[in-house]
Amino acid sequence: MTIPVVTIVGRPNVGKSSLLNCLARRRISIVEPTSGVTRDRVATEIQYKDYVFELIDTGGMGVKDVDGLTDEIEAQIEIALFQADIILFVVDVRDGVTPLDVMVAEKLRRLKKKVLIIANKVDTPKFEYHVSVFNKLGFGEPLSLSASEGFGRSALLDRVVSLLPTPCPESISTEPLMKLAIVGKRNAGKSTLMNTLAREQRVIVSEVAGTTRDSVDVRFEIAGKQFLAIDTAGVRKKRQVKDSIEFYSMARAERAIRRADVVLFLIDATLKVSDVDKKLGDYIVTEYKPCIIVINKWDLAQGTETQKFNDYIYKCMPGLSFAPISFISAKNNEHVMEMVHLALELYEQAKTRVTTSELNQALEEALRLHRPTRRKVKSPKIYYTTQVSVSPPTFVLFVNDPKLFDSDYERYLSNQLRSKLPFSEVPMKFHFRARTKVQLSHA
Repeated sequence: MTIPVVTIVGRPNVGKSSLLNCLARRRISIVEPTSGVTRDRVATEIQYKDYVFELIDTGGMGVKDVDGLTDEIEAQIEIALFQADIILFVVDVRDGVTPLDVMVAEKLRRLKKKVLIIANKVDTPKFEYHVSVFNKLGFGEPLSLSASEGFGRSALLDRVVSLLPTPCPESISTEPLMKLAIVGKRNAGKSTLMNTLAREQRVIVSEVAGTTRDSVDVRFEIAGKQFLAIDTAGVRKKRQVKDSIEFYSMARAERAIRRADVVLFLIDATLKVSDVDKKLGDYIVTEYKPCIIVINKWDLAQGTETQKFNDYIYKCMPGLSFAPISFISAKNNEHVMEMVHLALELYEQAKTRVTTSELNQALEEALRLHRPTRRKVKSPKIYYTTQVSVSPPTFVLFVNDPKLFDSDYERYLSNQLRSKLPFSEVPMKFHFRARTKVQLSHA
C-alpha cells in the first residue's frame, strides 16, 4: 500500500526544514542558517483530517556542498521530485525573487506536476504586501506562511489535501511492525545498511565523515510486514563536535535509540572498539533497549575468528553481554536478512510476559544458588516478585529494605532470570520495593 507523497523544494535557506517541522508539529529536520544542512530526503507521515500523506524535506536546490556532495544531494532531490504527487515550492518573502528561485521554477514547470508556491517567513503583517511579487514565477497566488510561528499551517494543509484523491480505508497508514534504530560512530556503514534494507539509494553514502546529519526514517517491507528503519548521524567524541549541526545530529541519534524497539549498534570490523563505541553502548544500556551488536564490513576482516571477536567485543562492552552479535557486510548484502530476523526475535522477547508463579520459581532457584550479602545487623530478604510491564520486561521485587540490594546483586538476578526465562537476549528492569510479607524461601 502506497500513500501520496508531498515534496518540499526550494533554494537554500528559504525554510524548507522549518516547514516540515511546522507541518509535523515536531522537530524532525535540523534547522540552521547554514547552507546545505539537509542532504538526504527527510520524510515523515502527516495525518490531517481523513488524509494521510508522506511529507519529504530535501536539500537546497543549487547548493554547493562544502564536502563535495553536491551531485549526491541533487540526486536525492531528483528522486523526491520524481516520487512527488504534489510539490511545495518554498520561497523567502524577505529576499524577493532571486535568480535561484527562477531556476527552481523553470525546473518545476518542466515536470508538469501539481505545484503550490509557499511564501515563507511572513512573520509580520507588513510582509503580506510582498507576497504578490512571486506571481511572476507562474504558479499562481502564493500561500503566505510563517513556518517558525505556525501562521498559515491549517490553510496550507487544507490546500494540500484538496489536491489529493479522496482517501479510502485502505489508505490509512498502518504502524510498522518494528522500529529499528541504526546507530554507530562515523563511517561504520549505517547509511549503506539503510540503503540495503530499503533496496534503493535512500540516503547518501560517502567516504566523507558525517555525511548523514538528520535522523532519516525509512519504511521497508519483508514478507508483507512493514518495518521502520531510522538512520542516524555518526556519533563522535564531544570535544570533536565542531558546531551546532553536529550537536543536533547527536541529539537525534539518542532520540532514535529512545524511539526504537530494537537498536542495531554498528561496529566497524576493521577498527578497534573506541571510547565513542563504549559510550554509545552505555547509552543503549541505560535506555534498556534490545540491541544487536552488528559487526559490519566483516568481509574485510580477513582471517579473524568470530569467537575471538565475540570475546573481544564483550570484554570491551560488558554492559551489553546479553546482546547477540551479528556479522554482516551491508555493502554486499551478506547476512543482512538474518540480522533482521534476529531483531524480530529480540522484539518478541522484549514483549514477553511470564506468569507470577513461573517468575517466582526462577527467583527461588536464584536465591538458592546465591543470597544477597548481609549488611551489618540486617539481612536482605526478597519475599516475591511480579512482572509489571514489557518492552523492557520490568519486575517489582518486594523486599524488606531496598537499600540492602546493590547493583551487583541486581546484575546477578538479571543473569539468572535471563538463563531461566524467555528473556535470554534482552535487558530487564528491576524495582525493589519495601514490603513485609511471608518470605519466598527460608534460609
